[in-house]
Amino acid sequence: MKSRHAAALSLLAGAAVGAAAVQGLHAQAKPPVYYVAEIDITDLEGWTKDYGPKAQALIKESGGHILAAGQNVTSLEGDPPKKRVVIQRWDSMDQIKAWRSSAKFKELQPLREKYGKARAFTVEGLPN
Repeated sequence: MKSRHAAALSLLAGAAVGAAAVQGLHAQAKPPVYYVAEIDITDLEGWTKDYGPKAQALIKESGGHILAAGQNVTSLEGDPPKKRVVIQRWDSMDQIKAWRSSAKFKELQPLREKYGKARAFTVEGLPN
């Protein structure tokens, strides 16, 4: 009787481990989504001291990862943007939508508009 219980428990444990591995593989198959923004900052000091730290904290809190941000853009072809460029990586478009529709994001929007204007878009990454 004890060997039957041990076999049953081993079978259940194996199934659980297998299911977790399959779930992990499915999660890895989803490509990331990149958020790209060109920002024309009209008040650099206000942007840097008042808006930037709050926005960066909210991005991280919401699951985003800031990959690049700055004004030192080197053009390899054509004219470089005359603005600040920001690139973020997110796990999904749903995360980006949740971040942008959050109450905290909406609270920061007047500050963002006070210190600059942005053009933003997303692009889906390639699977690894």
